Amino acid sequence: MRAVRLDAKGGPDDLRWTSVPEPVAGEGQIRVELAAAGVNFIDIYQRSGLYPVEFPFIPGLEGAGIVDQVGEGVSRWAVGDRVAWFSAPGSYAEFALVDSESAVAVPPDVDLEIAAAVMLQGITAAYLVRDAYPLSESDTCLVHAGAGGVGRLLIQMGVHAGARVFATAGTAEKQQSARELGAEVVSGYEDFVDVIQEAAGSRPVDVAYDGVGVVTFTRDLRVMRRFGTIVLFGQSSGPVAPLDLQELNRNGSLFVTRPTIFHYAAAREDLERYTAGLFEAIQKGWLDVFVGGRYGMDEAGEAHRALEARTTTGKLLLVPPAA
Repeated sequence: MRAVRLDAKGGPDDLRWTSVPEPVAGEGQIRVELAAAGVNFIDIYQRSGLYPVEFPFIPGLEGAGIVDQVGEGVSRWAVGDRVAWFSAPGSYAEFALVDSESAVAVPPDVDLEIAAAVMLQGITAAYLVRDAYPLSESDTCLVHAGAGGVGRLLIQMGVHAGARVFATAGTAEKQQSARELGAEVVSGYEDFVDVIQEAAGSRPVDVAYDGVGVVTFTRDLRVMRRFGTIVLFGQSSGPVAPLDLQELNRNGSLFVTRPTIFHYAAAREDLERYTAGLFEAIQKGWLDVFVGGRYGMDEAGEAHRALEARTTTGKLLLVPPAA
């Protein structure tokens, strides 16, 4: 088969679309013919060596497709089933091996590319608003990077929950995109404290969903209500420095949590709960999963460059080129 292979840590140009041995489903595994693979920052971190991996290496964790081989001991799946996943190493390929317990069924009326696009970012948004801080109609939330893949979904989920939604984004075009999704107050990263306080008064935010990190975190403290919660789920601008916990006291006895999808979706029942809710929202039409870029797998380097440049909105996908 063909796959994107990386022989050593490097840049986008080191991602090569090439022939590799075809995998065979082992015990507890299914082999899936890829319809699409999602592109995520973790792929870049692994490619660059920030997250160590063994080489040669096929990147990609997220995707969707059709089961074409079932390993020993697997009773949940059959050849021809439509499945998606967010945690199967080697997904930048024509075929991927997926742990049978890590895959979820994709409804027949949900496009496989949309399923691939919504797994990692969608489950992240779902656990953030349902469990990390259960969002309600009485809440005011701040969503950073509101035009990004997770941010777009968070804004829509916040609006659907009846919450008041504020957002940040890096350009005027991205800020307009966040407004169109339903964010009431939108600003850039540099001035969000002033913009929010001018629009809604001093410290109006119950929860800040922050996947940006160092650029935003310390200023989040200044817009939070007493007993508010900062949910720091990413660090696209860099890691947050160690925090003097007295800052939480001084700013209103605040709470901070640093969650990860790999804990919240570790149990099979939680994985199914989150994805069932996502697919239902897509089917009902209130959750728009926006694919901001679609690349052939032989163009993986271009997709990585686009994501690193932070010029994209929504989700980037890789699709196998036609034979």
